[in-house]
Amino acid sequence: MVQALTKIVTFDEFIAWYPENSEHRYELHNGVIVEMPKGTGKHSDLGGFLVAEFNFEIRRLHLPWSVPKECVLKPDRDESGYEPDVIVLDRQQVINEPRWAAESIITMGSSVRLAVEVVSTNWQTDYLTKLRDYEEMGIFEYWIVDYLGLGGRRYIGNPKQPTLSLYQLVDGEYELTQFRGDERIESAAFPDLNLTAQQVFDAGIIIE
Repeated sequence: MVQALTKIVTFDEFIAWYPENSEHRYELHNGVIVEMPKGTGKHSDLGGFLVAEFNFEIRRLHLPWSVPKECVLKPDRDESGYEPDVIVLDRQQVINEPRWAAESIITMGSSVRLAVEVVSTNWQTDYLTKLRDYEEMGIFEYWIVDYLGLGGRRYIGNPKQPTLSLYQLVDGEYELTQFRGDERIESAAFPDLNLTAQQVFDAGIIIE
């Protein structure tokens, strides 16, 4: 379960508090510092698989993008701060970020080509809070990878099943496309990406 500290703080207070070299990840949700649940092996494998796939495309296409190991997203509201499971940054835009070089903080949605959240027990945050804030920031593309089908039925359907929800920014609003099973993921950020939803859910592991 997610553990939260009850004192209300601002984003800058959260950054100043954040312990160096911590083995835990923290986010700021509506002014409350939240210790994020420790990822399972499958959760970590899936995130690592996507990082490898994205980096392959970046190198193959010679894109001026990067996939940083650590990054904090600061939404427009001052009481929140998030660490996506995977994030792809545009290096040509990041040079305009006032807090990136010293603090690994991204404040402008234009710096982000793609953000990915891998769903765990706190799925409401991914489907509600982060979706709203990423849209308001103007983040180009947002994936919610719900490999266990944990999200509410209004988000992934009934019966619930593993679903990859892909949100793309169109005229300032997110448009949703969902992928399941052997459906090929259609990403505007990586249009040549040759992956199905199931390959992502399986973290690319083929078991004969």
